[in-house]
Amino acid sequence: MLPVEIKPGITWVGVNDRITELFEGLWTIRQEGVSYNSYLIRDDKTVVIDLCKSMLTGEFVTQLEDLVPLEKIDFVVVNHMEPDHTGALRTLIKKAPQVQIIGTAKTRDMLREFYGITENVRAVADGETIDLGHHTLRFVVAPFLHWPETMMTYEEKEQILFSCDAFGSYGALNGSIFDDLVDDLNWYEQEALRYYTNIVAIFPKPVRKALEKLANVPVQILAPSHGLVWRKDPKRIIDLYDRWSNLATEPADPGVTMIYASMYGNSEAVMEAVAQGVVDAGLPLKIFNISKTPMSYILPHLLTRNGVLIGAPTYEGGLFPEMAAAMRVAEGKRMYNRKAAYFGSHAWAGGAEREFRALAQELQWEVLDTFNFVGTPSREELTKAREFGRTFASKLK
Repeated sequence: MLPVEIKPGITWVGVNDRITELFEGLWTIRQEGVSYNSYLIRDDKTVVIDLCKSMLTGEFVTQLEDLVPLEKIDFVVVNHMEPDHTGALRTLIKKAPQVQIIGTAKTRDMLREFYGITENVRAVADGETIDLGHHTLRFVVAPFLHWPETMMTYEEKEQILFSCDAFGSYGALNGSIFDDLVDDLNWYEQEALRYYTNIVAIFPKPVRKALEKLANVPVQILAPSHGLVWRKDPKRIIDLYDRWSNLATEPADPGVTMIYASMYGNSEAVMEAVAQGVVDAGLPLKIFNISKTPMSYILPHLLTRNGVLIGAPTYEGGLFPEMAAAMRVAEGKRMYNRKAAYFGSHAWAGGAEREFRALAQELQWEVLDTFNFVGTPSREELTKAREFGRTFASKLK
């Protein structure tokens, strides 16, 4: 994409990444892509806020050179040290050695550790400002959103919050950077939720602290490092973060996330009956086959719904391996305090339920019921499975 003016003198100079398949080498973005948003402020002093991943350095530097001679850049603000934000840094400072790098004290240490950069680095404190001429930048330290060195940058004249990873989303920018010009805003909101659960959800308390710090800061435009720039309704994404971060301690909405696995179709047959029971009870239901669906897409539903149904067969005396791995990912992302139930098949001996219960205990899930069967389910067992699903869902209301 070509550069986009946000306000006079303030320009988006980011790049889309439609090549990377796994964000952080883990979370799938094969279909969605992602943007690396960088911002240029031209004033008496010229500032670049955030950069991009190293593989897109050439495109990024070209964006800058089309707007400003690199030797005229005074500052690079590093809100966050992760390489998808700083990968272009060494190339930029080779072309513009006069640049002063601005970040937190921890950023200063990480610049040395990641890139061997020790010169022209300025550490700023929370609330410190830099006068650019017509614009003033104020730095808002926001540790663990989502690394310990992270900060945000607030431009006071236009009231623009450059929020780094906070309020960001997966999804390449398809023709426009702004929330009021995209064709499907709901899609970006869902990708923001997926980004939150994949990357940020493990740090709900730092999110709450950042929201409290920003509560009295007027924000006319919210410009994160990934995803849409919110100029029509920045409060919308702030309110969503408020809701999502509260789900760490408050009850989620009534609804069921069903995750299942099946080796030969037996557990799948019961899953279909259980699903009918959930719908009989009138609750929303989302079904995922763990053998096909990456956890990246499942985590948002675990966060926002209060019920979890795990369906999987016994495998070598324990829970189906991919299901056990999925529950461990959920524990790592702190998807705690859900109401859960288990169903699954076994052949000559069980064992899946035992491992499920152990993992559920780690997740602080309240196990309401289980349903085990041997081999192929009978018609009577399918009928019982439907009632099992209905009863479980009724308890969530």
